[in-house]
Amino acid sequence: MRSPKLAALELKRFGRGKLPRAALVALLLLPLLYGALYLWSFWDPYSRLDKVPVALVNADKGADVNGEHLDVGGEIARNLRERKTFDWREVSEQEAAKGLEDGTYFLSLTMPADFSEKIASSGGADPATGALQVHTNDANNYIVGSISRTVFSEVRSAASTKASRKFLDKIFVSFSDLHDKTAEAADGADKLKDGAGKAQQGAKDLADGLDTAKEKSGELTGGLKKLNEAAGKLETGSRQVADGTQKVADKVSGITDKARPFVKDPKNLADTAKLVGDTAAVVRNHLDKAVEKAPAAASIAKRAATRADTFYTKYCTAAAQPAPAYCADAKVVKDDTAEAALLAGDANTVLGNSNGDIAKLKGQLTDLENKARELAVKAPALAGDLDAAVTQANALNDGAHKVAAGMAELHKGIGTAAGGSGKLGEGVGKLGDGAEKLNGGMFKLVDGSGQLAGGLHDGVGKIPDYDQQQRDARTQVMADPVQLASQALHKAPNYGTGFAPYFIPLSLWVGAMVAYMLIAPMNKRALAAGASPWRIALAGWLPVVGLGAAQVGALMSVLHWAPGLGLKMAHPALTIGFLVLVTACFAAIIQWLNAKFGAAGRILVLAFLMLQLTSAGGTYPVQTSPDFFNGIHPYLPMSYIVESLRRLITGGDLTPVWQGGAVLVAFTAGALALTALAARGKQVWTMDRLHPELSL
Repeated sequence: MRSPKLAALELKRFGRGKLPRAALVALLLLPLLYGALYLWSFWDPYSRLDKVPVALVNADKGADVNGEHLDVGGEIARNLRERKTFDWREVSEQEAAKGLEDGTYFLSLTMPADFSEKIASSGGADPATGALQVHTNDANNYIVGSISRTVFSEVRSAASTKASRKFLDKIFVSFSDLHDKTAEAADGADKLKDGAGKAQQGAKDLADGLDTAKEKSGELTGGLKKLNEAAGKLETGSRQVADGTQKVADKVSGITDKARPFVKDPKNLADTAKLVGDTAAVVRNHLDKAVEKAPAAASIAKRAATRADTFYTKYCTAAAQPAPAYCADAKVVKDDTAEAALLAGDANTVLGNSNGDIAKLKGQLTDLENKARELAVKAPALAGDLDAAVTQANALNDGAHKVAAGMAELHKGIGTAAGGSGKLGEGVGKLGDGAEKLNGGMFKLVDGSGQLAGGLHDGVGKIPDYDQQQRDARTQVMADPVQLASQALHKAPNYGTGFAPYFIPLSLWVGAMVAYMLIAPMNKRALAAGASPWRIALAGWLPVVGLGAAQVGALMSVLHWAPGLGLKMAHPALTIGFLVLVTACFAAIIQWLNAKFGAAGRILVLAFLMLQLTSAGGTYPVQTSPDFFNGIHPYLPMSYIVESLRRLITGGDLTPVWQGGAVLVAFTAGALALTALAARGKQVWTMDRLHPELSL
């Protein structure tokens, strides 16, 4: 009898009563119940997190920052309630702790009393970190704790971003304030530049005026020196004249008789009188020049002192921003010009206060000159009028002594004026040097103030001045500068779709395992009849493969069309075909284990299932498992099945599918070959087969 007929006979046994039929239905539905229930329970747990009760404790007291009340805790609490990630229940800290302990709440989130205060401290002198407190109890549920850590990481990130935005907004506002203050400083620097330019022009004018004053004071000093020399000569001459007139008077008055010889020598007398007249004329002329020059010298010196004092007051004493480097020299210049003006004034005062004496002296000199000339004219006739000559000689002697005394005083005053004029010249010279230095310094000040103004204006252009919209844009970027642009290739829409490649083959293995509890792995009649081992192996394998194909159809129909599931496959037909190959491979392996090892084979089937589940990488990547499971991973069929189903359900490169199919075909052929060998051995009856040590 051929293998298909043997397989059909094996299945017909299930039609001989109600209980076999029920068993057959159970076989068909067992993978469905096993796989569908598992996937239904895991299908999309994140969509129902809002049913998980979580304690929310908001102890935040808020904080006042720059007149604005900050309540970060309240804002986070409102956002969490609006988002409904969990079933948030606002309670006290004591209620949260009690509920977490007794299982009323799966976890709790606490915002401490100083949460807003610490968030606000980021812009102060002593910044501190605000901490959200999360409490979990793994005794209630470990998975909820793991999920909460992911959710609360997002909450913490959002709170940190908000705090960073407030801090960065303050920085950008400070930039705007700095921009405005720098602009004000630039305007002030422009005004300083203008003032420095005017001061520089004033310094230049002062230097030019002092150069003129120095030149004029030099001329005055030279004139006064000449006048002083002439006055000295006049003083000497007037004394000599006085001495001569005294001798004349003494001789005329004391020795009248002896005067006759002088009178008898009219030429000598006339020459002497002429000399006296010429000397008096010279003295009178020099006296006029001294009186003429003194006021001009005093006026120039006073004007220079006034300009120096005005400059010092304007740019050093009353200036808003004096230049200390130049004000010291300006003060020296001011003091020297004041002293020079005082000395020139004294000289002018001496000459000015002596106007009456000078006028009187000039009259006396004129009178002396006239009388001397008259005497020279009348000398030849003096012999006839000796008494008159004696009288005139005495008068001449008195006038000569008065002239000598006046010339002595005049010579002394002119000498003092000449010395003061020399000091005036030195002071004006120093003042001129200082003014030149001041002028050069003012040039540097003008250049420096210009560079300062230019630099400040450049700085104003470089310092950002953001408006509210620009600040908001920049604070948003800088508070959260890195965005995660996540792109999932062939994304699984939910948890159940991601776990389907793991649970579907598990349910098919269980279905094949239970099938061989009801169907014999080898037909005993064929064994007894001495049928071919391959025919025996195929006859025991084909019924379970047929049931497996029906199980695949039922399971995938429910997973795809049942409400609440809706599994979508990238390659539906290929997925169904591959799952039929999977159940054929599982049936061959389980058949061989049962055929070869009998009752112990059922235990080995469970052990083989456990090895596949732990090494297939169906939940976590197999690389995260211990080395033992990494070692056996490439040698078990479920490793290839899980990888292939992922590509068939969610999409992607199908190369692993073809590789997995080849591996399953190899496992199927190998298991059937081993079952055929086992069938050959079972055709020989032994005492162990007649009386097995273990029977299940």
